[in-house]
Amino acid sequence: MLKRLLYAALLVIAVIVAAVAWNTWRLTSRQLMVTPAAPLALERDAVAGRLAGALKFRTISDPASGAVNAEEFERMQAYLAQAFPRMHAALKREMIGHSMLFTWQGSDAQAKPVMWLAHQDVVPVAPGTEANWQQPPFDGVVKDGFVWGRGSWDDKGSLVAQMEAVEYLLASGYQPRATIYFGFGADEEVGGRRGAVEIARLLKSRGVQLDYVLDEGMLVTEGIMAGVSKPVALIGVAEKGYASVNLEVTTAPGHSSMPPHNTAIGMMSAALTDLERKQMPAELSGVARDAFDIIAPEMQGMNRVALSNLWLFGPLVKKQLEQSAGTNAMLRTTTALTVVHVGNKDNVLPGRADAVVNFRIRPGDTVGGVMEHVKQAVNNDAVHAALDVGASEPSRISPIESAQYALINRTIREVFSDAAVAPGIVIGATDSRHYKDVSEHVYRFSPVRAGPDDLPRFHGTNERIGIDNYLEAVRFYVQLARNGK
Repeated sequence: MLKRLLYAALLVIAVIVAAVAWNTWRLTSRQLMVTPAAPLALERDAVAGRLAGALKFRTISDPASGAVNAEEFERMQAYLAQAFPRMHAALKREMIGHSMLFTWQGSDAQAKPVMWLAHQDVVPVAPGTEANWQQPPFDGVVKDGFVWGRGSWDDKGSLVAQMEAVEYLLASGYQPRATIYFGFGADEEVGGRRGAVEIARLLKSRGVQLDYVLDEGMLVTEGIMAGVSKPVALIGVAEKGYASVNLEVTTAPGHSSMPPHNTAIGMMSAALTDLERKQMPAELSGVARDAFDIIAPEMQGMNRVALSNLWLFGPLVKKQLEQSAGTNAMLRTTTALTVVHVGNKDNVLPGRADAVVNFRIRPGDTVGGVMEHVKQAVNNDAVHAALDVGASEPSRISPIESAQYALINRTIREVFSDAAVAPGIVIGATDSRHYKDVSEHVYRFSPVRAGPDDLPRFHGTNERIGIDNYLEAVRFYVQLARNGK
């Protein structure tokens, strides 16, 4: 009997090993085979200088009013008109507040138009960090092979690269077959309500339906994804939703010499601890599963084995991915404790404690589900939870089995020929979410290479972009326009 059990166990192990080996071997690369795009004759110094010029303007948006820094936006727009004369002469420009809508008329009136997005506004420099910048953030300095300044990546780099591409193509006599719209919002960093929302509303009122929308988003990552030696270019096919929940505890204030068993600070601390400890569930499914299925054949060693056999190693892979903040954010709705207000004197028990918890909601979860999770995790009627204004559901997931995704995929492979391409989820918020009513194909990709040292520069200190990196971005937009014929 024991021998039979041993033989049975060995047989099961042999079958599992054979299945793992077969799955690993049969999953071949799903990368498109393309011919790399030819280099462009770009004037390196002039191209870098035009981007640097756009970085000199403090186009910092304000959530309350579009009048804040209005002169800076107007000055930058005048500069762009001077720097890109062909584009401004050949394309129709409409102003929506300080946001701009350009129309590049296509040769085929029956072809469905497309839209490229970028934004003019930038985030401010954190007070007290100005001295930490190697180059002043609003001087637009070109030095040591980089263009330095706030907005060089997010997102004036994309905006000016698109203008460079249009200027280059117009100089060669090119006209797109399908009309290309350019939506350059002026308030993306504060929600896009005055810019992208109004542009999308205007297009919808005109009956415009877009073949695809392309906005800023995911990057060409280098040395970031464990187990992959080559760069990985991720196309954002969805973006997470957003919800901030206000927590409030109210009790009778008192003297610190006679504290009750339950204080406002104690109850709020317990609630925040519960929310941080009881995270919403992680799921290795949907877009995350698609991404790892596509990336698996590009990996080496045990990483490839594990990702090629998620039926067996799924729980182990998920646990490993949860250890990194970046990959954990792909798998779940994240919980971030961001604001706490309580107390003002050391010998007074405060009668009120307030806190804000921010959730970035993965596709598949909902704002309502977040509120139910908060109620269950806290489980204390003394802690009142209310949804803050500005909450939004996760975006629709745009298909990867589509001609529109294939077009962007092919263009990336032609320009970044050393990179593997896969879908991904944008964990932040972009203007693109406001265009869901005018297109079913909304994608988010920034044609920029980024390594581990680059990521902290987004909204951080010493934002910069390599000149060669930026030239690749210009090439990408030129190639995308050409491929649209």
